[in-house]
Amino acid sequence: MHSSSLFSFGARYPIITCRVSPPASTTVVSLPLPSSSSDSLACALQCPHFQSCSGCTHELNLHRPAIVDEASGFFKRYGVEDFTFDSCRLWGWRCRAKLAVRGSSDNALIGLYQEGTHTVVDIPECKAHHPNINAAIELLREGIKVFDVVPFDEDQGTGDLRYVQMAVTTHSTSLRAPERYRNGKVQVSLVWNSRNEKSHNADKLQALSSVSFFPGVVIPFSCFTYLFCKYHLHDSHLQYLWRKGGPNSKFHLIHSVWANFQTSANNIIFGNRWRHLLGERDFWEHVGGIDISLDPSSFGQANTRAFDSLLWKLHKYVPGGSSVADLYAGAGVIGLSLATSKKCSSVKCIEVNKEARLSFEKTVQRLPNSVNCSITWHHADASVNPLSWIIGSDVVVVDPPRRGLDASLRQILEIVPSIEKRMRSSSQSSNSNAKEEKRPWILRARELSVQAGNKLTPEANNTLPQKLIYISCGWESFKEDCKSLLSSKAWELEKAHGFNFFPGTDSIEVLAVFKRRVVMKKKKKSGINKVGIKKVRAK
Repeated sequence: MHSSSLFSFGARYPIITCRVSPPASTTVVSLPLPSSSSDSLACALQCPHFQSCSGCTHELNLHRPAIVDEASGFFKRYGVEDFTFDSCRLWGWRCRAKLAVRGSSDNALIGLYQEGTHTVVDIPECKAHHPNINAAIELLREGIKVFDVVPFDEDQGTGDLRYVQMAVTTHSTSLRAPERYRNGKVQVSLVWNSRNEKSHNADKLQALSSVSFFPGVVIPFSCFTYLFCKYHLHDSHLQYLWRKGGPNSKFHLIHSVWANFQTSANNIIFGNRWRHLLGERDFWEHVGGIDISLDPSSFGQANTRAFDSLLWKLHKYVPGGSSVADLYAGAGVIGLSLATSKKCSSVKCIEVNKEARLSFEKTVQRLPNSVNCSITWHHADASVNPLSWIIGSDVVVVDPPRRGLDASLRQILEIVPSIEKRMRSSSQSSNSNAKEEKRPWILRARELSVQAGNKLTPEANNTLPQKLIYISCGWESFKEDCKSLLSSKAWELEKAHGFNFFPGTDSIEVLAVFKRRVVMKKKKKSGINKVGIKKVRAK
């Protein structure tokens, strides 16, 4: 493939938004729902890899998967008549892709497994990928061939390159907003079949451990340095990837390059060891009104645009000045976005993955100085004594994995009214001072916590949430959680919205808003009436 063809964007992809029940007033232009086969074809995948690649399961009606009708009916049964569904971008939407590398150096297969197998399907010019991911894949494929890099052989456990992750940042303040998505830069993470850069299959790299490619600049020794630099070791120009897609190339494609080392025989893609090699170290994106930092090991939403739409919708349901608990928080994107936009009094982020802490700390550093909020991030498992994390919050936001809420958390949410009643009676009958915290899981979480913001951490209080906002990527698990919460009589469903995070699949991202159910107390009859009744009966 000629280098000029690597960076072509092809046809501009349209953005379509459809709604099941449009609100009374909206600034979003909505198209009518499909009524003929021509509408289905207009929103068709039209991908040559369909049926062989496991990435997409539906070829027609990308803007309205069949699950939308099921979701609309489900929410209607529970009192939500105005469920909406946003289709967002239908092609070129995926800004983060993990791909297997198999085959041979002359014919590298870079793609996904065929359904139910470990046979890799090569997917050049994938319709779901951001166009620059496709361009970076072709550049990598060319480099594999030029340098005779051996793709991983899963049966033998041999080879050099196992997987590649491509992530696109569309945040560039040097460009006008409409141009930023189209000109996104790609962070390339190569998963090398080695324990580290000094393992047996990396001996050939030792000589490159301190090669200087620029005056005063030393490129660290690594497998990727060898892969893309050996051929041009004596070239006065930049190394291969940088020369083809770096800042001085015809089209600036590459944001940065990272290496990950993995030798495990299981299906886990990444190992624990990372090395930054080339380009910018920090990867930034702009969603929900804030700049967020994401390391290559961090979880990031694949559909950046759809996630941004969801965050702005979520903001509408959080009252200004609220105290927010963000559970399953990751790097705290949702909580920090709320802290900035809703002027929250406090935001508490709870996350079990300690690797997310660094991204949280970097993101906090870019928050506006005007943010007047107590912000904390805690390395803790929200399923362990979940009451300790939701207490003191007006709003709880949950964004669990596909399996849904942890049972312990769901059970606590279901008995919030009775807990509140017990706490109220306890506070009225006790004047003793607060006990010193001794629970080990709380103490450990405090030790590993991060504090930020212009406010001090508020004093502990016994308020319990009046609002629950549930973000779900697993429709089946959400339905079970939703029915369980509603049957507890503690919550009622207020609003629900769907988002097309994965066009070409029968999946849906849900934003559901629950509010505490108000129970009307029955009036007791006065003692006088009761006495009167008894007297009448006595006669």
